[in-house]
Amino acid sequence: MKKDFWKRLDGKGYYIALILCAVAIGISGFVYYRTAGLEAPPADVPVDATGPLEGASLSDKPTTPTQTERKPLKLQMPVEGQIVRPHCVDCLSYDPTTRDWRTHEGLDLAAETGTPVTAAADGTVYTTYQDETMGTTVVLSHEGGYVTTYASLSPELKVQTGQEVHTGDVIGTVGNTALLETALGDHIHFTVLLDDEPVDPATMLE
Repeated sequence: MKKDFWKRLDGKGYYIALILCAVAIGISGFVYYRTAGLEAPPADVPVDATGPLEGASLSDKPTTPTQTERKPLKLQMPVEGQIVRPHCVDCLSYDPTTRDWRTHEGLDLAAETGTPVTAAADGTVYTTYQDETMGTTVVLSHEGGYVTTYASLSPELKVQTGQEVHTGDVIGTVGNTALLETALGDHIHFTVLLDDEPVDPATMLE
């Protein structure tokens, strides 16, 4: 019987080997698809083998500290007077001195010559100077990256560079020294910058 069995298989070894290969490929494919999706993490990604602590929740995981929000600067109007030309950087406003339309980064406040001009907020006198177009100018620096500028003042100032000032302290008086704005008469040109970008002072008044 055994001899007859081996005789039948004689000459059929090629087909047997082919069948065994097919079976092996099928088993490999099955194992591959069962394990697909269970990819190992990249070598540079740490793996937490311990898992979450008992009783811990998602809300307990550490969070990255966020940057402290910048505190807005509250301003007091530097002089009691009428707004004769508003802040306008996203539009064009008529300039009566140059007789054309242009943007305007400041706020022009009309008042009689000699009217006291005060610091709009606590700060430090960054500089004072005589500008060829904007006249006598005082620049104050404030916390949070804010800077306020007061131009077209009378030449006689009440502060000097490096001096600390508080809201309401007199820094000078109204004049008409801005050659670029002579048609406005006696007034001051008041501007606010935040990180060197102009801000409408009217939106920051207390």
